[in-house]
Amino acid sequence: MVEDKVVLELKSVKELEAIHYKQLYTYLKLSDKKLGMLINFNTTNIMDSIKRVVNNL
Repeated sequence: MVEDKVVLELKSVKELEAIHYKQLYTYLKLSDKKLGMLINFNTTNIMDSIKRVVNNL
């Protein structure tokens, strides 16, 4: 959690899958937060592996 506003989900997997997005979305719903970032560190270009997930925006 960053400044009680953004939920970060850090992964190191070969490829992000639908379950990773669903997991972060569940965290957002349970914590009543609007914004989450899914970041996969197992990549050659980190910018391509940062995904934004929103809850009811």
